[in-house]
Amino acid sequence: MTFETTGVRIWKRLTREERVAAASSFWQEPPEILVGSALAVIAKARHMRPQAARALSTEARAQALAMILDPGEALASSLLVALHLEERRPLLVTFLDAAGLAHENGLLKEEDASGPPIGEEPARAGVRALAAAYPLAQVETYLNTLWLQEPERWAVLTKAGEWLQA
Repeated sequence: MTFETTGVRIWKRLTREERVAAASSFWQEPPEILVGSALAVIAKARHMRPQAARALSTEARAQALAMILDPGEALASSLLVALHLEERRPLLVTFLDAAGLAHENGLLKEEDASGPPIGEEPARAGVRALAAAYPLAQVETYLNTLWLQEPERWAVLTKAGEWLQA
């Protein structure tokens, strides 16, 4: 398992259905700072004015955003997070429970949110729990997304390929 070094590269690896799910999740509660970027890439891709992109239904915006393979790094990263916080939250819960990290429904608790790097044994337990319960592609996408959010904290996850084969 090779980790991609950008959110855009992970985004490009997703299936169309996964990108639609991510974009739909994103538009449910879009980060205010990224709304303009999202509308701008839709307008550019669809050759429309920004006002027309803003007037699209949430579903149409999600479909349009899912078709864009390079939405920019900040937006791609936000889309990946949205995918995991909505569609794949049970996956987060499985990993964090198995790794022994305190969380509330898949979101790290304050004391663990910016803690020290995770150890190899808890990470291995989390990865193995994921592998037993979810498709490999989803596991790899989640681990890569998690690592990309905080590479120093989650550095041990780069060994996940070894653990998945063992």
